[in-house]
Amino acid sequence: MAVLPVLRSCIYHLSFSKITYQSNAATSTVIAGDSKRKVLKQNWRKSKHESLSESRIRRRFICKLSNASTYSSRIATDMYLYESPNASFDQYLEDKPRVFKAIFPDKRRSQQLNDEEWRVHMLPIQFFFLTCNPVIDMRLRCKTDSHDFPTGVPPQVTKVLDLDIVRWELLGLEDIVKPSEFSLGVKGALYPYRQGNRSRLKGQLSMSITFDLPPVLSLIPEDVRRDVAETVLKRLVENMKEKVNGSLLADYSKFKNERARKLV
Repeated sequence: MAVLPVLRSCIYHLSFSKITYQSNAATSTVIAGDSKRKVLKQNWRKSKHESLSESRIRRRFICKLSNASTYSSRIATDMYLYESPNASFDQYLEDKPRVFKAIFPDKRRSQQLNDEEWRVHMLPIQFFFLTCNPVIDMRLRCKTDSHDFPTGVPPQVTKVLDLDIVRWELLGLEDIVKPSEFSLGVKGALYPYRQGNRSRLKGQLSMSITFDLPPVLSLIPEDVRRDVAETVLKRLVENMKEKVNGSLLADYSKFKNERARKLV
């Protein structure tokens, strides 16, 4: 009989321990579940935040691209060329420093960098109320392989003077237009085109600019901006054409006379 109270006491303690264990286990399960939900919630919030950030970046990128504007102008020249058997225009084009000087006669605004490149400080350009002083590095190359000719040059042409801009800088707009937000492209070609005993001087020049509109210009209507920009570009390419048609041909005439005097 004395053993019965002890057994009851052991059973009570075992039952209580089991209940306590189950209660602790349940509590641990609840805590684990809460922790898991908390982690999942944090991950969801993080994923949502990253998605929103990527979305914002994507929207900014799209807005930046959609805010860029491109303007261009193209011009061609085609005129009679009077060549001499002893001083062909091909021979004249070989003297690139001379050709460059004929196109850009102002020595104060240009300097030779190497055998093919020259730096030119152009005259100020005004675009609405913005004024800049472009500095360009121009490259002149003579090409004889028709596979390497610029687009539009006939394959039967014997020699082409290829003009290209390799570097540029806009002085005066450093605080308004960043270099990464502006692109300047200039392509030109000059060549003699012969048919029988007749020769013609032909050439083409294209200029384009692409830039992200600064806030000061974004309020101006696009059609107005385009008209003004293309007028500025057209004035530049026409100025180049006038130098080719005038200064270059005049210098080629001097070149022919110099060759003729050497033969006497």
